[in-house]
Amino acid sequence: MTRSVIPVTVPDLSGFARALRRSLAEHLAEHAALPTHQALLNHIARAVGHRNLQALQAQAPRAVRARAAAAPAALSAAALKALGSFDELGRMSRWPVKYSVQRLAMWVLWMQFERGRVYSEREVNALLKAWHTWGDHVTLRRELINDRLLTRKSDGSQYRKLPARPNDEARALMAAWRARVDGSPRATAKARTI
Repeated sequence: MTRSVIPVTVPDLSGFARALRRSLAEHLAEHAALPTHQALLNHIARAVGHRNLQALQAQAPRAVRARAAAAPAALSAAALKALGSFDELGRMSRWPVKYSVQRLAMWVLWMQFERGRVYSEREVNALLKAWHTWGDHVTLRRELINDRLLTRKSDGSQYRKLPARPNDEARALMAAWRARVDGSPRATAKARTI
């Protein structure tokens, strides 16, 4: 059984304790043994006021369930190198040497584009300039197109983010990048001022 985070709010702790005690006493009278792990979780859910554990899980906020389902994956060596290509603010600070690391790093830049939006070349250049510090937005734009993460009209007048699916390694990198950016001191200070 996988671990999942299920927040439980107990408005009346005394009432919860009485309901749980009563439920456990009935279980012991009927079975003459302590409840199994799953049965105990059901007792707790009923004491909180739900029909069973499944009903409690269904009521958990969607964001909490998604976080629990997406257990943090360990980063591969290539993903660690790709993550090392970004500074604490999330900007690409150097172009990775190894081809496989470059491919992974492109996923982080791909995240910066909005789905469904049409970009001009000038807007793509501005976005890429904002998300890297080593001064070659043209290479980044070309690589995003070569990797089929962005598409463009043949005359270069319109660019769009493609609905690509990152593999597990790329998803782990993107999550680690997000965690780094969200946890950086500057990002935290910036969030406080907004």
